[in-house]
Amino acid sequence: MRQPNPMPPTDRRNIRRIDPQEVRGDRRAMATFTNKQQTLQQVLNVLRRRYEPDTLTQRPVLETLLYGILREGATAEQADRAFDNLQTRFFDWNEVRVSEAAEIEAALEDLPGAAEKAPRVIGILQAVFEREFCFSLEDIAKKGLRNAVKTLQDKFEDATDFAIAWTVQRALGGHALPLDAPSIRCLKRLAVLDDTDDDVESLRASIEHFIPKSKGPAFNEGLSRLAAEFCWAEEPSCGECPLRGDCPTGQNRKSEPRNTRLKPR
Repeated sequence: MRQPNPMPPTDRRNIRRIDPQEVRGDRRAMATFTNKQQTLQQVLNVLRRRYEPDTLTQRPVLETLLYGILREGATAEQADRAFDNLQTRFFDWNEVRVSEAAEIEAALEDLPGAAEKAPRVIGILQAVFEREFCFSLEDIAKKGLRNAVKTLQDKFEDATDFAIAWTVQRALGGHALPLDAPSIRCLKRLAVLDDTDDDVESLRASIEHFIPKSKGPAFNEGLSRLAAEFCWAEEPSCGECPLRGDCPTGQNRKSEPRNTRLKPR
C-alpha cells in the first residue's frame, strides 16, 4: 500500500529567532508598569487616609484658568488667599487687566512665584478680552474637550501646562493630572517618574492612566500637601513622611525626628 506523502519540512528561513534579551526586556517593562501601578495606588490610599478630601470649588472656565496659574507651586491656602485678593482689591477683571504687573504682584502677597505669575494673569485676561470682548471662556467648553484644550494651548501663551490641566480637571470635565514642581519632586523621589525627564507634559501623561478620573483631585491635593509638609526641596522630612515606607529616597535617608530639622524657607 502506498504511503501518503509526508508533510514537507517547514521553511524556517523567514522565522525570526526570538532573542532572550527581548523577552527579558518585555518582562522588565511589565514589572516596571506593575510596580508603578502598585506604588501609585498605595500613594493614593495613604494620601486619602491622611488628608481630608478636597472641596471642589466650582468656578467659571476663565476663573479656573486664572486660579490654576496661582495654584502652581503653591498650597491651596496660598492660592485661595491670592485669588480672593484679586477679586476684592480690584473692581473687576478688566481693572486687573489694565493694571501694572507690580500692582498684581503686590496683591498676590506671599504667593510663591508671584513675580512670574502676575504678568501671566494680565496676559491671559488680555488674550481672552481680545478674543471674546468680555471676560468669559464658557464658549470653549461647548466645543468639546479636545477643541477647548487646543484653544487654551494655541491662543493663550501665558497659560502653563499646569494651569491648562487644572482647568481640564476642574472646569471642563476631562481627566488630567496637573503637575507642578513640588508634585514632580515627590513623584520622582518615589521613583514613579523618570528622574531624567523634565518635560512636564510627558511626565503627566505617563501617570494619568494609573489614576482614575474621579480620584484625580484628591491625588493632586494630597500630593501638594505632602510636598508642603514633608517633601521639601532641601532636607526633606523623610522620617516623618507617611510615604516613607514606599519611597526609595526616604528609605535611603537617615531618619531624623522632625523637630531636629529646620524647614527651608
